[in-house]
Amino acid sequence: MAVTIELGYFNTFALKRLASTAVPQVADPNEDWFIEESRIKGGYNNTTVDFGVKAYLVEEEAQSSTRANSLIYSGVFNSRTGINQTNQFSVAEEITRSVDPIGGSIQRLHAEDTNLIVFQERKVNRALIDKDAIYSAEGSAITTTANLVIGQITPYAGNWGIGTNPESFAVYGYRKYFVDKNRNAVLRLSQDGITEISNYGMSDYFRTQLSTITSTGTLIGGYDIHNQNYILNIVTEYGSSDYQTLCFDERSIGWTTFYTYNPSFITSVKGNLYTSKNGKWYQSYVKGAPRNKFHDDAVSAPSEVKFILNPAPDKMKNFNTISYEGTNGWEVTSILSDETGLDLNVDEDAWEISTDTASTIWSYNQGQYTDGGVVQYAGFARKQNKYVAAIKSNTPAQQDEVIFGDSMMGIKGYTALVTMRTDIGRDVTANGQTQTLLPTAVGQLKEFSYNENRHWKRRNSQWANTNVITYGCWSIKRIIFCGKYFLTAIKLYEIKY
Repeated sequence: MAVTIELGYFNTFALKRLASTAVPQVADPNEDWFIEESRIKGGYNNTTVDFGVKAYLVEEEAQSSTRANSLIYSGVFNSRTGINQTNQFSVAEEITRSVDPIGGSIQRLHAEDTNLIVFQERKVNRALIDKDAIYSAEGSAITTTANLVIGQITPYAGNWGIGTNPESFAVYGYRKYFVDKNRNAVLRLSQDGITEISNYGMSDYFRTQLSTITSTGTLIGGYDIHNQNYILNIVTEYGSSDYQTLCFDERSIGWTTFYTYNPSFITSVKGNLYTSKNGKWYQSYVKGAPRNKFHDDAVSAPSEVKFILNPAPDKMKNFNTISYEGTNGWEVTSILSDETGLDLNVDEDAWEISTDTASTIWSYNQGQYTDGGVVQYAGFARKQNKYVAAIKSNTPAQQDEVIFGDSMMGIKGYTALVTMRTDIGRDVTANGQTQTLLPTAVGQLKEFSYNENRHWKRRNSQWANTNVITYGCWSIKRIIFCGKYFLTAIKLYEIKY
């Protein structure tokens, strides 16, 4: 309840004793008030205690407006001279700059040297800071010093923006990465302008994935300074377990791998990669830490790579053997030929598409067993420091076939889709039974070939790190990291970590 207290003295004000003070309140509320003189110590012309100037604006019809495509800046801050006017927004000065509203709202600002990059939903602009540009008679821009805080705003070429996902932004040097989900594109802004990096062999993938993201979905971007990769995490809907995490490598100019972790934030500090999940921070590439184990995973996940064998794709071939150079621990979980045309199954009264399939080829360790005192290998065998195995067909009988299944060696087709992964610790006994063992070490796949003697070459014990290397009928598209090792593939089809 408000009260009015009349003071019979000039240049004075009233103070009220509070219950929280050390001096207790008295029974009479009127005695809780004290008269205090406004001048310090009551001296003549001493400093006066006052509330100071009150700044206010009277509006008969108070209204607010949101200018989503405008920028506003405050007064000057100078730590050397002690000037701090960051809370001053004078309406008497021109302190706002607007970008084209057609480009949508401003989602993110990034300062680069003496320029400001403005990311809108459908456009990216560059603004000059503390300078302006005038144009000569020939139309060329001449940068001049001016008292403008935000100078001329120039859009980048191309109708690209960052959508409503500023969290996809990541920067390294002069390269800025971001996602425009409205156009199903992942983009890179550098000195040569905006480049659509999702077109590097992944346009169909991103068209499918980005089109399914709802309004609550997220696109978390970050730069891995350790491996020099742009990492993108795609979550279709908030709280959903449906996610994809993959990375882009500038050295390979392509998307090199998928990861099996779902971070909520990605950043790099002092050469280390950090990710967060459920309020916890995790450091990657820690020496001695388990490989392929992310965040709160109980066990390490196996590494897996799928690729296509397609030399002379217009000729029918028989794939009889398979070999690789590297360490043990790799198994072939699947070999599929290309699909045939539709055939009518009279018994089932349905049309069917047929493919040739092969049996699982176990790794060197898991396929080893003893039969009659002699060591045998049910999967890969090691010969001259290479791991080789025969491809055994397990294809069901197809129309007009006389010999089929495990009665014939290899599979036939124009191309073959091969899936290799680190083994899961199975062992084969002499009677053909399997038992579970501890997971073996992550293998290192260095070279892959088959029986037509066309294979890849290494250069000085390192894989040649170029865009495309052609040898025989095959070409190396990119280098892929697998655990703590790296491996290569003939033509990248899909990689899962």
